[in-house]
Amino acid sequence: MYLAISKNHVPIRLTDERLKHIITNHPEMQNQTKNILLTVEYPELLLKGDFGELLAVRLFSKSPVSMNKYLIVAYKEISKLDGFIITAYFSRKINRSREVLWKT
Repeated sequence: MYLAISKNHVPIRLTDERLKHIITNHPEMQNQTKNILLTVEYPELLLKGDFGELLAVRLFSKSPVSMNKYLIVAYKEISKLDGFIITAYFSRKINRSREVLWKT
């Protein structure tokens, strides 16, 4: 299990099961654990998800897919002391209609 601290100072878990699920559904996420945790801890943008989750977003100039891709990590903060990562994936653009909760 891996751990990151969110912008709200909540410990966010990335379990081995979730990491396996992420890699199975998004093979390009293989060997991206460090970047997933980095994105949760140091997002450039924090967006509101549709179902109470948060979306941490960080632009990477080089990704396994191509140049200049956003890494989006969806996670949920259950309490002030616990949260977990739902999924993570690279995208070439961000949904600008989402509510911005935090920005660098």
